[in-house]
Amino acid sequence: MKVLMPNHFPLQGSGSGIYALNVAKELVRMGHEVLVIVPEHEEIPADRYSFPVEVILFDNGQNSTLAEADFNFPCFTTHPRSVQTFYDLTDQQMAHYINLWRQHIGQAVQSFQADVVHAHHVWVTPFVASEIGLPNIISVHGTDLMGFRKGPRFRDIALSAAHGADGLIAISRQVAADAIETYQVPHKKVHLIWNGFDDNIFKVLPEVTKTSVFVEYGIENDGSRPIVSFVGKFTDFKGIDVLLHAAAIYERKIPGVQTVLVGHGQLWDQMHLLRQELGLKQVYFLGHQPQHTVSKIYNAADVSVVPSRVEPFGLVAVEALACGTPVVATNEGGLPDFINEQVGALVPVDDHQALADAIIAEISNDTKQTKGDYASQYALEGFSWSMQVAKMVQLYEQTLAVRKMSNPHNDPRVLND
Repeated sequence: MKVLMPNHFPLQGSGSGIYALNVAKELVRMGHEVLVIVPEHEEIPADRYSFPVEVILFDNGQNSTLAEADFNFPCFTTHPRSVQTFYDLTDQQMAHYINLWRQHIGQAVQSFQADVVHAHHVWVTPFVASEIGLPNIISVHGTDLMGFRKGPRFRDIALSAAHGADGLIAISRQVAADAIETYQVPHKKVHLIWNGFDDNIFKVLPEVTKTSVFVEYGIENDGSRPIVSFVGKFTDFKGIDVLLHAAAIYERKIPGVQTVLVGHGQLWDQMHLLRQELGLKQVYFLGHQPQHTVSKIYNAADVSVVPSRVEPFGLVAVEALACGTPVVATNEGGLPDFINEQVGALVPVDDHQALADAIIAEISNDTKQTKGDYASQYALEGFSWSMQVAKMVQLYEQTLAVRKMSNPHNDPRVLND
C-alpha cells in the first residue's frame, strides 16, 4: 500500500512530528511505501529516513532565497524552531500557506500515486486532501481542537476536512469525545487508536547512571540524589509553573532532590524568572534534547512528571514508563487512560500541593524499584507502534474497500487539468 503522509510540522520537535515519524517508520517496516511532506528550513538528505520526505521550505530568517514562503512555518502553540502561530498569519500569508500545501500534495498525488492519505491534525492538509478526492484518514492530536477554538478563520477549513475524511483517528478517549462534539461527526467515524512510542529508543538502559547522564550539563550527582524529570514544550497548558511551585515544597522535604526540565518554548524566560522568585536551588533547564538523550534522562530519573492543564494523550508519560520510571500526572485528557497506581499517580490539575505530595511519596517509597519493571512491560505491551500501526493499516484497508464498493471505476489520482 502507498501512504501519503502530510504533517503541518517537521518530523522532530513536536509530538505530532514524532508521531508521524514513527508511524511512517513502522509502515515501511511492515512493507508499505510512504511519502511524507513536512515544512522545513532546509532540504532533508535522502538517506536520513527509511522513507522519502518532501519538504516545503519556510523562512527562518536564514534561507530567504530558497524559501517558498517569506515567513516561518506556523504552529498551534509553539515549536523549538518557530514561534509563528496560525492565528498570527495575515490573510495573504494564510492563502499562500494553503496554496503551498495544494501544490505539494497535488504534485505528490501525481508522482507517488498514493492509495490513501494519512494527514495529521484536522486542519489544512486534510482539507486539501479532501479537495483532491483520495481516500483520507486524519489523526486528531488535540492541538487541532485547541486551534479550532482559538482560530475562527480556520473553522470552516477544519469542519470541511473532518466531514470530508473517511475516518478520524483519536489518540485518547477524551480526544475522541471532543472530536465528535467539536466537528459534529458521527461516532462511527472516529476510531480510538492509542499513541505509540519507539521501543528501540525508549527502554530500560541498565548501563545509564545519574552521573554519566548529567555531568555534561554541569549537574553534580553521585547517584544518591533523587531526580525529578519533566519533558515538554514550554507553553502554558503544560503546567511547568505548577511543577516549579511543587518543587518549592519537595525541595524542603527531600534532601538533595534535583529537577531537570527538558524542552523549550515561549515561556522559557518566564520559567527561569519563576525559578529565581521561588528560590529554587536544584532546578535545571536543559533545553530541547534529541530522543536518545531524553531516553537516558528518563532512565536516570526516579520519577517523571506530566503536570499538564490540558493533555490530549501524553506520549512523554508512556516514554518514561517504557524506561522503567514511574509517572506522576494530572487527571486530565488522555492521561487517566493509562496512568494508575501500578505505574505512578494521578493528581488534580493546578494543584501544586497535591503534585508535590505525590512526587514525595513516589521518591520516599522508592517506587522506581517497585513499579519500574512492571511500568516498562506495561508500556511495551499496550503502546508499541507495531500494535497501533497495525490498527491503522486495518482502517486504511477498510476505507479502500468501502471506496471501491461505492465507486469501483473512479481513480481520484488522475486529476483534471
